[in-house]
Formats: sequence, structure tokens, C-alpha cells
Amino acid sequence: MIVCHCRVVSDRDIDAALSDGARTVAAVCRSTGAAQDCGSCIFSVKNVVSRHHARECELLVADGAAS
Repeated sequence: MIVCHCRVVSDRDIDAALSDGARTVAAVCRSTGAAQDCGSCIFSVKNVVSRHHARECELLVADGAAS
């Protein structure tokens, strides 16, 4: 899904930036170019970042429960 239409940044691009080490919305925006022009996508970027961090937490909890 395209998150930022100005820079044509997809949710996959944001996930890739997060996997490459970006940990904040600002870092994701710097890495991908999202929210650099009109800024109307910032809430969508935040949503994708939040979902990514939630998935990471779920994996940590599941991994910890298996130990």
C-alpha cells in the first residue's frame, strides 16, 4: 500500500527502513523520504511504525514464553 503519495513510499519501504535499523518515525521519514513534502501521510507513517513495533513485541513475548 502506498503511504506517501508525494514520494511514492509504500508500507513495505517503511518496514524495510525499520528492519534496517530505523527506530523512530523521524528516522523512517529521513530514510524513506516520507512526509518530507506535504506531510499529510505522517499519521499513516506513524501507524505503520506502531504496527511494526507491536509485531516485534509480540515476537519477543512469544519467544520469551517458549524459553
